[in-house]
Amino acid sequence: MSARTILAKLRHGTAPNVSELAWMAQGLADGSVSDAQAGAFAMGVCRNGLDEPGRVALTQAMRDSGRVLSWDLDGPVLDKHSTGGVGDCVSLVLAPALAACGAYVPMISGRGLGHTGGTLDKLEAIPGVATMLDEPRMRDVVAQAGCAIVGATADIAPADKRLYAVRDVTSTVDSLDLITASILSKKLAAGLDGLVLDVKVGSGAFMKDLDAARALAQALTQTANQAGCPTTALISDMNQPLVPSLGNALEIAEVMHALNGDASSPISQLSAALGGGLLAQAGLAADVDAGEAAILDAIRNGGAAERFGRMIAAMGGPVQFVENWRRFLPEATVIRAVTSHISGHVQAIDGEALGFAVVNLGGGRVVESDVVDPAVGLSEVLRLGAPVAKGQTLAVIHAARPGDADRAVKDVRAAFTVGDARKTAPLVIERVG
Repeated sequence: MSARTILAKLRHGTAPNVSELAWMAQGLADGSVSDAQAGAFAMGVCRNGLDEPGRVALTQAMRDSGRVLSWDLDGPVLDKHSTGGVGDCVSLVLAPALAACGAYVPMISGRGLGHTGGTLDKLEAIPGVATMLDEPRMRDVVAQAGCAIVGATADIAPADKRLYAVRDVTSTVDSLDLITASILSKKLAAGLDGLVLDVKVGSGAFMKDLDAARALAQALTQTANQAGCPTTALISDMNQPLVPSLGNALEIAEVMHALNGDASSPISQLSAALGGGLLAQAGLAADVDAGEAAILDAIRNGGAAERFGRMIAAMGGPVQFVENWRRFLPEATVIRAVTSHISGHVQAIDGEALGFAVVNLGGGRVVESDVVDPAVGLSEVLRLGAPVAKGQTLAVIHAARPGDADRAVKDVRAAFTVGDARKTAPLVIERVG
């Protein structure tokens, strides 16, 4: 078996078999497959696709290319993954809420990608918090707090790390098979008893079309279940930011507002919709409705906030962060309102444009080596359907320099469509699996 023979099959439109995919994953992990061969493999899969058994085989092979965790705990090990959006900080509410309900959540998360924010970047806006933990320390955090939100170590799905870097420079990111294997190989390596997926669709998501989002949700759930991890998915709306702030420290502030008992906010409601099914599936709730109620109770009664505080302290952050979070978060020096030139209602919001406005302010990365400014971003972003008077604020810019704010005003204003019709959208569009 060799990369040449596998690539020749792909070139002629024949999908590799299970053994060949396992060989390729191991070669990606140990370096015996060259960058050129990795790129050719990604292009072949992107062009020709894999069948369902092939997708499962590639996912399992990439999972097994490194360390697969196992646990000996007194509760189920659960997790959630989002396909990415703007103002999406659900993980920071849901993980501690699940922990407060008796689950353990070793959540392997990522950094900002394109216009979407990264959970690790958001956590690192809190002074002292370290997200790149070795396995023993991550296990300690899970034991202490019930949840740990961390980056993947080098020995978790190394085949995916290698292939993803190649895909990024060969324009092969947009492949249902490779997306599925990439997401699930890291999640399944965490040794989960259950997983829920939040597949975003809309202007602020990677998937703009419902049919494409549905196809991804079905591929992810089918693959994960066949790989042995009970998994369901929600397709949720991303035609507007989930919370009215974009940017790392600003989104942490929104998380703290929710954890201080705001169970009616969209972030709390989506956390309940995602977590309710997980709790029912794991036997921690009688059914989905009871699971959703348990998540909301954990938010209202402070149980989720207490678990979040434990996690932050165990990861190097302030011991009293939950009680005094305002004093710890960095603030931008330039604050500027973006106002509407006309009256009406907010008809549409270009979430991707808002996300890139934050990136251009310094709140995200253009290249991997960029340093993120945790204080910059947008706040007070109006929601769909909101009435707008001429001169009213659409959003507030938080910038490091006046020139940065000046440049952002035009882009932020252009992201809003104001007109006569009043449009709203349901938060959860459908369940899959």
